[in-house]
This record gives sequence, C-alpha cells and structure tokens, in this order.
Amino acid sequence: MPLYLSRFSYTPETWARLTARPEDRAQAARSYIESVGGRLHGFWYAFGTHDGYNLWEAPDNVSMASVALAISGGGALSSFETTVLLSVDETLDALRRAGQIQYRAPGA
Repeated sequence: MPLYLSRFSYTPETWARLTARPEDRAQAARSYIESVGGRLHGFWYAFGTHDGYNLWEAPDNVSMASVALAISGGGALSSFETTVLLSVDETLDALRRAGQIQYRAPGA
C-alpha cells in the first residue's frame, strides 16, 4: 500500500481546547485511516512550521484523500498537507521510465 506523509497545524482554538482537556489525537487519526482500510504508522508533534506529522498507509490515493478531506473539513486545523511517498524501488522504476520519455524543452 502507498505511504503518505501529512503535515498539520492546529488552530489557536484547538490548542486551547487540548490544553483544557488533553487527549491523544493519534487515536483519532488511527480510527480515520483504519475506516478506509489503511494504517497509521506514526504520529508526532513538532516545533517549527507545522505542529505535527503523520505517516499513513492507505489502499490508494482516493482513500487517503477522503481521510484528508474529512480531517481538513473538521475545522480543528489551520493547515493540512499530504505528500505521497515513493519507495527507493518505485523511484528507481520511475527513473528508468523517465529515461524512455523523449522530453523536448520549451522553444527547442
């Protein structure tokens, strides 16, 4: 199954609610991805541009997109970005295929 890396940031209101009532949001994230046949591999909070990161496994892009849309539409986040991750073998395959494409630069 494909792997996905998500970066998210909470709204100030969400941080206030979590400060008043701390809870393990990894459990919620796990239930979301499992509902589409996927798996949560990790959930981390961080300093910096994003408040946290998730590593997910999902059956396909549509399944992951449905989870991302549900989470994004919930109103607790100020940002949510997801990146599809490629294994080394997938990248090597892509490199081999790229070598077979006859690319022409604009204006060439």
